Amino acid sequence: MNIIPLLMLVLSQPVADPPVPLNETQQRDLSCVAVLAIIASEQERGVASAFDYPLLTERGATYAGLVGKRIMDETGRTREQVRDDILAALAAEQTLGKNAADPDEAVRREMTTCLPLLDAAVPPKPKPDLNQCAGMLQLAYEEVHDREGLSKTAQDLKTLAAVLDSRARDRMRAEGLSGQESDILLTQSREMILADAQQKAALGQGSDLDIEHCFTLAAPEDKGKQYEH
Repeated sequence: MNIIPLLMLVLSQPVADPPVPLNETQQRDLSCVAVLAIIASEQERGVASAFDYPLLTERGATYAGLVGKRIMDETGRTREQVRDDILAALAAEQTLGKNAADPDEAVRREMTTCLPLLDAAVPPKPKPDLNQCAGMLQLAYEEVHDREGLSKTAQDLKTLAAVLDSRARDRMRAEGLSGQESDILLTQSREMILADAQQKAALGQGSDLDIEHCFTLAAPEDKGKQYEH
C-alpha cells in the first residue's frame, strides 16, 4: 500500500484549534466542583468530618452540570474537554489534600469560597419540620412497600417514619396538644404532602422540600437536645 497519499490526506485535514484557556473564575468554579464532589463522596462513605457541611450529592451534581455547561458556552469546549478539565481539577484537589499539613483545614478554607457559590447557583431546599418529615417518610415507605414488598429499604423507611411520628407527637404533647389534635395535624400534613407530590409528579417535578433533612431529624439524638422545627 502506498502510504504517501494517506499521509497527504491526513496532513490536509484542518487542525482543531486548541481550547481557549480557562480564566480565573472558570478555574475557581472547576476547583469547587472537585471539592464538592470529594466531600459528597466522603458523605456517601460515612466519613464523619464530611458531615460538617450540608449534604452535597444532589446539589453538587447539579452545580457541576451548571458549571460545565457555562464553561462550554464561554470557551467553546466540548463536553469531553470539560470532563477532562473536571478530572484534572479533581486530581489537583486530591493532591492538595494529601500534601496539606491539615487536610480538614484546607477543605474548610476552600468551602468558605465554594459553599456561597453553590448556594447562589443551587439554593438549598427548605427544610421540612417534624410533622412534614413524618408524613414524607411514611409516604415513601408506602411507595416502596407497594413496589418491593417488605424489602430492607421498606423496613428502614418504616422504622424512620415511626421514629419521626413518635418525636412529632412528643413535641406536640410538650406544646400542650392532645393525642387527637396530634392525629389531626399529622394526617393533614401527610395529605398535603401527598397532594403536592402528585401535582408535581404530573409536571415531572420533584419535591421542593429537602427530604435529606428528615434523615437528620430521625438520627439518634444527644440527651437533652431539642427537636428541630
